[in-house]
Amino acid sequence: MEFIKMYLIAFIVFLIIDGIWLVFVAKKFYSKHLGYIMKEKPNLLAAGLFYLIFIVGLVYFVVKPGVEAQSIGSVILGGALLGFVSYATYDLTNMATVKKWPTIVTVVDLIWGTSLSTVISVASYLIYNFLF
Repeated sequence: MEFIKMYLIAFIVFLIIDGIWLVFVAKKFYSKHLGYIMKEKPNLLAAGLFYLIFIVGLVYFVVKPGVEAQSIGSVILGGALLGFVSYATYDLTNMATVKKWPTIVTVVDLIWGTSLSTVISVASYLIYNFLF
């Protein structure tokens, strides 16, 4: 039950923050740099599956251990590291396999993924500790 509570908190935080990013920044940025390979409409099922799976990783590897240890430092470090590794996996694979993959997209994604994961992890940790 504890994991589910943490998961729901992290999922809501993720949707809010990433939603703001997608609406106000990402659409224009990715269209400019990746428009030549973008679909007209994103695959929402694939995006939803990423969200569901990624949050499992954040909660299991970062938030829950941080709550159990009462260590915000480990949450900050773990969130940043998991975000960096996850987004690097995607972007560096694309750099290796997709023609004309822009380096700027990789750099921005790595900064975003690292920041997003850190903020979600810390916010989830703080909200969980406040509520429970």
